[in-house]
Amino acid sequence: MITSALPYANGPLHIGHLAGAYLSADIFARFMRLMDKDVAFICGSDEHGAAITIRAIKDGTTPREIVDKYHELFATTFERIGISFDIYHRTSADLHHQTSQDFFRTLYEKGIFEEKTSKQYYDKEADQFLADRYIKGICPNCSYEEAYGDQCENCGSSLSPTDLKEPISVLTGSKPELKETTHWYLPLNKDEDWLKDFIEHGSLDGKEHHDAKAWKNHVVGQCKSWIDGGLHPRAMTRDLNWGVDVPQEIPGSDGKKLYVWLDAPIGYISATKAWAEKKGKNWKDYWQNEESALVHFIGKDNIVFHCIIFPSILKSHGDFNLPINVPANQFMNLEGNKISTSKNWAIWVHEYLDEFPGMEDVLRYVMIKNMPESRDSEFTWKGFQEANNNELVNNLANFVNRVLVLTHKYYDGVVPDIDEDQVFTGSDGVEDQSFFDHEMLILHDDLDEIRAFIQGYDFRSALKKLMEISSKGNQLLQFNEPWKTIKIDEEKVKAVMFLALQYVEALRQALHSFLPFTSNKLSEMLNKPTIKGDGEWNAMMLEIALGEAILTSGHTINEAKHLFSKIADETIEKQVEKLQATVSTANETNGLTDDAFEAIKSEIAFDDFVKMDIRTATILEAEKVPKTDKLLKLTLDLGFEKRTVVSGIAKSYDPDKIIGKKVSLLANLAPRKIRGIMSQGMILMASGDNDSLSFVSPEEGWADGQSIR
Repeated sequence: MITSALPYANGPLHIGHLAGAYLSADIFARFMRLMDKDVAFICGSDEHGAAITIRAIKDGTTPREIVDKYHELFATTFERIGISFDIYHRTSADLHHQTSQDFFRTLYEKGIFEEKTSKQYYDKEADQFLADRYIKGICPNCSYEEAYGDQCENCGSSLSPTDLKEPISVLTGSKPELKETTHWYLPLNKDEDWLKDFIEHGSLDGKEHHDAKAWKNHVVGQCKSWIDGGLHPRAMTRDLNWGVDVPQEIPGSDGKKLYVWLDAPIGYISATKAWAEKKGKNWKDYWQNEESALVHFIGKDNIVFHCIIFPSILKSHGDFNLPINVPANQFMNLEGNKISTSKNWAIWVHEYLDEFPGMEDVLRYVMIKNMPESRDSEFTWKGFQEANNNELVNNLANFVNRVLVLTHKYYDGVVPDIDEDQVFTGSDGVEDQSFFDHEMLILHDDLDEIRAFIQGYDFRSALKKLMEISSKGNQLLQFNEPWKTIKIDEEKVKAVMFLALQYVEALRQALHSFLPFTSNKLSEMLNKPTIKGDGEWNAMMLEIALGEAILTSGHTINEAKHLFSKIADETIEKQVEKLQATVSTANETNGLTDDAFEAIKSEIAFDDFVKMDIRTATILEAEKVPKTDKLLKLTLDLGFEKRTVVSGIAKSYDPDKIIGKKVSLLANLAPRKIRGIMSQGMILMASGDNDSLSFVSPEEGWADGQSIR
């Protein structure tokens, strides 16, 4: 059971989505099928929650029209870019509503929920309670004026609606009032002990459930931070007009909807039900069978929900498998900045497909090569061009083209019959190595490394190894120069070309998981059936291990065609200009001009930059400096020592709320006395409108004292 995070149906897909949860899952699913595994690869549109309604209000339409529009766009975009879901479902489907309600009903009848009454913001004009995203106000930490009720997107602080200063309703712009309402809560605090064992040790109910060491450090680190900080009951219902109804037979259910993070992950289950019914399968074989393994592919912003909240829901219900791994990726940035849909700083996948027809795999390749598996990564259009021209064209396409062209030139497109003991220079440059005794064993080991990397969720390394096979193929041709040797040793050339054709066939099968469109083109050129994912990898590896050819003598291949073409500078310049133009338009819409940004300072030499020693640190203590408005006295943990720093951030941050905050410290700044306090460094801050400040913080899980370059 393989799942990808359900995309939120309030806007199109951008490249950050692909890099986060979909390409990695697709590689894994495709390869598991090649390994003859019984795979269900499940996804669908997340069509409930406050953001849908807010988008509908903004666009002057209805939530139903919004989700219908983006669900269709999602489905076609995923298909066009080659994501091989077994089903792409949607949470607005009747089957999903029924499945979610059944889940809630079971938990309610088992007495899992705690019913609580609390005060929440209520909009009298709209006559409804306000979900977190229906409220905006001033962030109490950084004074950002557009903070939401659950999070400040300027400083990243997690908030509650009552934390906001001067809150207003997003629906009407009016000031909301606090009013009592009753909801059902999932008591996560009662699950702390087993969740800790599950996350840190891979154990469940006293038994080994999975290999905890195989989980990514940042996934475990984020979960530990939550658990160590103490889990709290979390409301599983909301007062909303759009969503899945709480079962009507439950007292007090009128006007209540299921919390989107109860409803959405159950979408994996309802989608599996829909797929299984269509295919004549039993959905329980994938969710409730101990022989089945569950893997969630997500972005790092969904870690807590898939590692803590959803497992708690599944275990509370009973009978359901919990994930053996949640290989969450970090974020992908774009041309030096975070991808921002509000600022239109993004590359939309459907637009790319329209503007680069037939180049689906180029985008896939660049996304996988730069996949943010353990830390944030970056996409640049120049890097996109270089990867295509230098790696896909000059390496992979060049090798395949030379092999097929020479096979047609020398053997009329028929794989030659060879003397298996013929000697030649191998791909490693070593002479006098026989074909089956050496070269195919090297190929087998390389292919097996790809398998190991994929099964270890290291897709970048797997792709790198695949390209190394192509490089070895090119080296094989360069070392032996069949275009010259054909005049003096035809048998040697046959052996070289025969081996080169084995490399091309191996690449065809290996490429299927990464670049499926390219694999299909190779199938046509090699006159082979398109790879379906019916255990072909196992069959190929067995043939190689037994010393047999995977592209046999006498097989006729078709003419060579271009796999990839070089991308011109003009094409890249056009895309960069488009990106800059769209963000400029967004800035104008938001009332920003070039004058709103601080000018770039004069250039410095690289040697000047490397003199700065910037380190990760944690704030241990914070207090206001007496008789000042701006200054805080901070005690920082650098891992190997503690430091005192005076920082002018008091107007942006309450000292009590920044204890434990990760920061970046310029550690080799000369000490100086400020208001009688010796300050030993400077905290790095981003400055925004109205002199607001935001920490420039390292990612979750980084130890103190690490160098920042």
